[in-house]
Amino acid sequence: MLEKSIVNPVKISVLMTVFNTNFSYTKRAIDSVLKQDFQDFELIIIDDGSKDNDRASLLSYVEKHEEKISYIRHSNCGQSESINRGVLYSLGEYITILDSDDEYKPNHLSLCLSEINQLDLICSTSETIVDSDNDYYVTDKNDLSKLIHLDDVILFGTLFGLKKVFTSIDFKTGFSADSDFYDRANKLFNVKKLDLRTYIYHRNIPNSICAKMKIDNPVSA
Repeated sequence: MLEKSIVNPVKISVLMTVFNTNFSYTKRAIDSVLKQDFQDFELIIIDDGSKDNDRASLLSYVEKHEEKISYIRHSNCGQSESINRGVLYSLGEYITILDSDDEYKPNHLSLCLSEINQLDLICSTSETIVDSDNDYYVTDKNDLSKLIHLDDVILFGTLFGLKKVFTSIDFKTGFSADSDFYDRANKLFNVKKLDLRTYIYHRNIPNSICAKMKIDNPVSA
């Protein structure tokens, strides 16, 4: 008879999707999680069918840290669906997200955990790395002819909440999926946006979704 394995839960599951991301950026993101001052976490990397990234380097790095990192892969289906699938694999009491070309400050997880208190879901402002002041503005999801400051939008990576929020609401594919998720969560749970700035958002990474949007939709430039 096979002995039933016992899976140890963790406090926080960090979900990171990868799609053709340069390994140097992915490594930076991974390292920022590994260097957190709060260590009761798991990092789940969901490879969304990458073809152009240095997968050998990524897998080798994951293997070096397999006590903290899990890697799953599927055919390309987009960031939203990849996060939804990552939620299914997660063991944490809380779930949060990190874009593969962004990073956390060392106190990001501990500060989010201390700030959530009686809330179910929080998001926050970010420290945004830009090339020019214009990059602080993006297209307003409520009026595509207007721009809105990044401090006034919801970013995937700054979402942090109880697992029940992420299992009750899935991410939809399409523009502003992060804001859509937050708006729907606001109808069912206690949510709040905070001014933390412990998430570092790199606005102009080459070949990123954001960079491509600026080319395809000049209003957001």
